[in-house]
Amino acid sequence: MANTYESIEIGDSHEWTRVVTAEDVQMFAEVTGDDNPVHVDPDYAEEHSRFGRPIVHGVLLLGLISKVLGRDFPGHGSIAVGISCRFLRPVPVGAEVRVQIKVSEKIEDNKHVKVRTYIYRDGQMVLGGEGRVIPPTEDADDPHPAHRQ
Repeated sequence: MANTYESIEIGDSHEWTRVVTAEDVQMFAEVTGDDNPVHVDPDYAEEHSRFGRPIVHGVLLLGLISKVLGRDFPGHGSIAVGISCRFLRPVPVGAEVRVQIKVSEKIEDNKHVKVRTYIYRDGQMVLGGEGRVIPPTEDADDPHPAHRQ
């Protein structure tokens, strides 16, 4: 169930955890064309990267934030108007990350909601930013029957 502008309050938050696999990174590289070997080639990353192993594309991490905003909180029917961030630390392929969204402001004029966006790995922030979302205007069930519980 989605959260509407009226039901959302400043301070509301949501978290979601996921392991970012080599398959995720490879699929992202194929879809975007960003097959930089620091992301997809373990031998290259070990020898030529300061990180010594493949790292997740930063923009793939932004996609996880988009998933949370559109699927979980506020949820179905939400429209992201903007997301900005800073990539603070690399995320190795295969790492578990925790996405956190926190409501920081409600804008009555246009019914937008500002959120703080964070991604953590092993308790350390790896991405920090903010977003602006148009929440759904009415409570709606998930339109995908497979997602209903």
